[in-house]
Amino acid sequence: MKFLEEPLVAFDLEASSPEEAIRKTGELLVGNQLVEDEYVEAMVRSYQENGPYFVVAPYIALPHARPEDGVKEAAVAFVRLKRPISFGHSSNDPVRFVFALAAASSGEHLQVLQKLMQLLGNPENIARLANVSDYKGVDQLLGGDAS
Repeated sequence: MKFLEEPLVAFDLEASSPEEAIRKTGELLVGNQLVEDEYVEAMVRSYQENGPYFVVAPYIALPHARPEDGVKEAAVAFVRLKRPISFGHSSNDPVRFVFALAAASSGEHLQVLQKLMQLLGNPENIARLANVSDYKGVDQLLGGDAS
């Protein structure tokens, strides 16, 4: 599983719509050959058809699609938006942090969610994500030692 590894993290990207934010985060997965292009479009369609159900907490969106939509390897990519945008969620808008999830099975999906909840369950970590300036800060949050 590729979980928030350096090539899957981008800071302060511009997005003018939820669809653009989802695509920019999904492009990190495609660019690292973890999902097919179709997977990103399936995430966008899911948002368009089902609404912002994946805006799970204030500022946090977890877009995803089905494994058969083109997952090659389980992974999570992260984009911090330069300016928060509204996804249309009644209580958790605006979104600043987009975590694109890709899992090839329900077991992997649960593993990915569990790792994310460990990170995002601590309000201090969310505050730190808002202020890190480079990947080293993310790696330290994850308990790594990027130098």
